[in-house]
Amino acid sequence: MTKPRIIVTRRWPEKVENELKSFTDAALNETDEVFGPERLKAALKEADAVLCTVTDAMTADILAEATQAKLLGNFGVGVNHIDLKAADEAGLTVTNTPGVLTDATADIAMTLLLMAARRAGEGERMVRAHAWSGWGPTQLLGTAVSGKTLGIIGMGRIGRAMAHRCHFGFGMDIVFYNRSPVSNSGIPGARQLATVEDVLQASDFVSLHCPGGGANRHLINADRLQAMKPTAFLINTARGDVVDEAALASALKAGAIGGAGLDVFEQEPAVHPDLLGLENAVLLPHLGSATRETRVAMGELVIKNLKAFLNGETPPNQVRAS
Repeated sequence: MTKPRIIVTRRWPEKVENELKSFTDAALNETDEVFGPERLKAALKEADAVLCTVTDAMTADILAEATQAKLLGNFGVGVNHIDLKAADEAGLTVTNTPGVLTDATADIAMTLLLMAARRAGEGERMVRAHAWSGWGPTQLLGTAVSGKTLGIIGMGRIGRAMAHRCHFGFGMDIVFYNRSPVSNSGIPGARQLATVEDVLQASDFVSLHCPGGGANRHLINADRLQAMKPTAFLINTARGDVVDEAALASALKAGAIGGAGLDVFEQEPAVHPDLLGLENAVLLPHLGSATRETRVAMGELVIKNLKAFLNGETPPNQVRAS
């Protein structure tokens, strides 16, 4: 029997690639170069399934030319890089990998919060530049975390995991905004507030855990940054387009907020140039799910969805256009 033709757009963990090769005719990306539009179009014409990532902009123009592929197996939870309506019109099933990267992403959000609050990035740069002359009573004074208020925007799996770390680990009070009511957050005393603004005004730290794209593009804009406390910190491990980077850079420069920690950016891998020179911004290269264990688990979930699809079953993690 002829094996299904699969194209994988980026390098995946070796264990996952070997499993793919065991039951498919898999074309792997040995050089790990990001596919451009023409290469994506070619993949959709040549393969039965294309296994893509956040670096693949699956726009309506690209998907309109799909002729052979019937599945887009996304290596990740967020799918705002895929035009779901266009995929549906092209007869493409889309799947993602929820659940398996919850803890790893919440860990990075916690890392960013602590780094921003305690000025860890500044301190490390000082040491590496041989600019540290020794301990001083007023050197790099940061902000205490314990007992403060954390605001969560998007109380899904990752938002809850972040809230759990902050409440049970650091005694933080939790307030949150979620589009739909949350009957039980699992966090004692956590309060769901009516609006994003309510959360921003109440919080010492704000952590974003909502989907990107659509109505959430620039959810955090100049007006909403002004609603935050001047001592507050913004943490983003969701999607880059949720934050207006230019507005954030202006707010940080002006001292309108205390600091920010970002793992995602609007135009990855490009970062707004005004952010790069700011000491009160902690910038990480999209490390949210970057543990060996998590990336293998993500790949295995893609394979689970792929096998279900090839067997004529509904994939367990199918994403539908809203």
